Order: sequence, then C-alpha cells, then structure tokens
Amino acid sequence: MGKLSALRRLVTYGGRALRGKAVSVIVAGLVALPVQAETTILAFGDSLTQGYGLPAEEGFVPQLEAWLRDRGHEVTLVNGGVSGDTTRGGLARVDWSLRPEIDAMIVALGGNDVLRGLDPVESRRNLDGILAAGQAKGVEMLVIGLSAAQNYGADYKQAFDAMYPELAESYGALYEPNFFAGLMGENGDPSESLRFMQPDGIHPAAEGVARIVEQVGPRVEELIERVGD
Repeated sequence: MGKLSALRRLVTYGGRALRGKAVSVIVAGLVALPVQAETTILAFGDSLTQGYGLPAEEGFVPQLEAWLRDRGHEVTLVNGGVSGDTTRGGLARVDWSLRPEIDAMIVALGGNDVLRGLDPVESRRNLDGILAAGQAKGVEMLVIGLSAAQNYGADYKQAFDAMYPELAESYGALYEPNFFAGLMGENGDPSESLRFMQPDGIHPAAEGVARIVEQVGPRVEELIERVGD
C-alpha cells in the first residue's frame, strides 16, 4: 500500500494529474522489470564451426553471436568447433564439452565423414550418441544437416542425408536442413555457393559466413525460445 499511495501522490500534484511520459517514468522507477537471463549455447562442429581460414571475429560463432545480440538476445556462444573432426571425434568429446553452464547445443558435424568416405551407418551411430549425450544433460538442441555429394552413389547419399532429419525428430531437436543453404541463392543451386568460398572451395569466406548466419539465425532464435520456456 505504501508504494501505491506514494504513486497516487506523485501522479496528482497541486490538483493536476500527470500524464503520458511523466507517469511512465514514475512507474518505471517504482516497478522492478524482469531481467532477461543469458543463454549459453555450445556450437559443436568441425572447421565450418571453428572458423577455419578466417580472422577470429569473422568466423561462424562470433558472427552468429553478434547477429543474435543485435536482435536483442542475451546470449553467449561457445566455440566447440574442431578442424578436421568427424562425428566419431565429436562423440568422443561431447560429454566434457557439455559443461554445466551450457543451456543448448548446435550440432553441425558430418562434412569430414563424407570427405573420408566413412560409412553412413557409423556416422549415424555417432550422431545418435552425440544427441543422446545432449538429451542426458538436459540441453535443448539444434541439428544442422549437410548434403552428401554423388561421389559415393545414390545409396550413400540417401543414407547420409536422411540421418539428420530422422535423428533430430527422434530426439525432439530443431532441424536446419543444410549448413550451406544460405549460399545457394533462390534456386538452390550449389554452384552459386562457390563465389562465397575461400580458395579451397570448402570453407566459406567472411561474406559467406554472414549469409549462413542469416539463414541459420532464425532457427537459433527458436532454440533460445525453447531454453526460456
């Protein structure tokens, strides 16, 4: 009652009611506004996540964190990218990577499995184990897929491509179909992505990373919403 009475006295001074911005300022001073809790997200992947070939501030993780903060999110991204890592390597390190402060995890692994021609059955088993570890730690998860080339045949490609949406669904994780989708233009032509790549034709240049962030960012916002629910 004390605060309410004080507010009435302040709003009515000398018989004149204060209105508009004045009242807003008074109320803001008396009512404590909720503080948004910071979300800590582990970006768990390979050289694409790590930021291979780029200055530190131009890699995927710093650009994504900056994009999210510019949109008002209190968020910290932990760079869990290891160049050259496969799903097998990811499975070996996921438990100790999921430190107690981690609220959510982005999983973006598998590109090196394809480059090495690893059996999709093994890749799927490893990815399954990574998501199981995340589930056991109680973190929200986003799976970012990749599309295998035709080099190893249609059966290989079908098995590899399918593991991402199927495992994401089985664990109730969010799913983004293709890490490189933002580079392919409106017609989805993979050849268009080459102009946003570094000279090796595998890793995105800084502008390419920015486009990837624009594509992936809204899905990460969904991930943050899940943490807050």
